[in-house]
Amino acid sequence: MSATTSLAVRRFGPETVSGPPVLLVHGFASDGHTDWITTGWPAALTAAGREVLVPDLPGHGSSPVPPGSLGAAAITGELSRLVSGLSEVDVVGYSLGARLAWELPVQAPVRRLVLAGVSPFEPFGAVDVAAALAYADGGKVPADPLTGMIAHMITAPGRNPAALARCIEDLRAEPFAPVAGAVAVPTRFVAGTADPISQGIETLVDLVPGASLVRVPGDHGGALRSPEFKAAVLEFLA
Repeated sequence: MSATTSLAVRRFGPETVSGPPVLLVHGFASDGHTDWITTGWPAALTAAGREVLVPDLPGHGSSPVPPGSLGAAAITGELSRLVSGLSEVDVVGYSLGARLAWELPVQAPVRRLVLAGVSPFEPFGAVDVAAALAYADGGKVPADPLTGMIAHMITAPGRNPAALARCIEDLRAEPFAPVAGAVAVPTRFVAGTADPISQGIETLVDLVPGASLVRVPGDHGGALRSPEFKAAVLEFLA
């Protein structure tokens, strides 16, 4: 069904298939289990007749840390290889997963695309990676709020601080620079009403012809876990 990939991938199958598989792409310093499985997404999608693919991004979760780049091009290349054997696939990305999913329609047979919790700007440009790594080595919490938040994220239990710091460096070396016409498949954007990360998401919606925007309750973490988010995606993919 899918090409060989180095990614750790969890697969869930429905009793009766009613549409193409759905690829769920998680956010930075998380993994597929945390973002998608604990929030009930495979159960909801398989009940709707969809096969579900839940990978861990490189350097995240159970996926290995590659010797090469952890930038957007390398990661999206790995995701496109994962689904290259499919005739079509629906993609749901959250946060960093959405920023990566923006690139997939030109590389993979994407039928419909959901981009949720995504920032219209490069989110890692102002992070002091050295200070975040110093905290990971037992140093003090960085004074800069953004760097402090990142420092706590990369040092959460089960995370690989060195790999995630390298991921930040490689991602911002290829900054997110969305342009009109880059996405030409049916697309739905989703943003939490209290999510500062997705502030300005309307500028992305304007770049995608026919795209819709749905607001759901919650901040960055709360929106991901809201039933309204799941309902908006299931309605769109149906």
